Amino acid sequence: MKPLLIFDMDGVLVDVSESYRETIAQTVEKFTGVKPTREQIQELKNAGGFNDDWRLTHRMITESGIAAEFDAVRDYFQSIFLGGLMQRERWVARPGVLEALAEQFDFALFTGRPLDEAKMTLDRFAPSLKFAPQIGMYEVERHKPDPEGLLRIKEGAQRQAYYLGDTVDDARCARAAGIPFIGIAAPSNPLYIDLVFLFQEEKSYAIVDDINYLCEVFAS
Repeated sequence: MKPLLIFDMDGVLVDVSESYRETIAQTVEKFTGVKPTREQIQELKNAGGFNDDWRLTHRMITESGIAAEFDAVRDYFQSIFLGGLMQRERWVARPGVLEALAEQFDFALFTGRPLDEAKMTLDRFAPSLKFAPQIGMYEVERHKPDPEGLLRIKEGAQRQAYYLGDTVDDARCARAAGIPFIGIAAPSNPLYIDLVFLFQEEKSYAIVDDINYLCEVFAS
């Protein structure tokens, strides 16, 4: 059997700086009147425990002193994300990169997104690629950094696996599951160096700018 590459989606397969990150910023602005910077959003991501963008957004709103209901925040978030900002996503892999990797690896998906949204993105950008199994927000009881999702994939695979993610929660999830972690640290990240240091502290197997460098990671 081929070894397994398990992909996170946001910040790994797709650039979400103008979709999910912009949705966070616009939702916080809607409730507070002040739009947060990308650096402020990344600071919370780097702190850990905010894999769920709905809860991260709600935390930023309540910390500003606004007593907003979580459901109201989530509903507005979804209305602008699905209403147009999702279309700003950019597929990261250059043509042929994942197809070449698929000759050497099988692919799986473990994402914090609702799985129906993840499938919309895969169908849009990579309809010919197979990711199996696919585990999203509602397929686990405990979210990252808890390793539940990775452990389920690992137990079903019984082969070498690697997890690719772009947050410290992803790295801690992989470490807890006993799976080598490949950290994605985009140079455009407003706290790039801080993220690289966090990945190093979590003993990452490799750290790359984006998934187009994966062939080099496994070249040897």
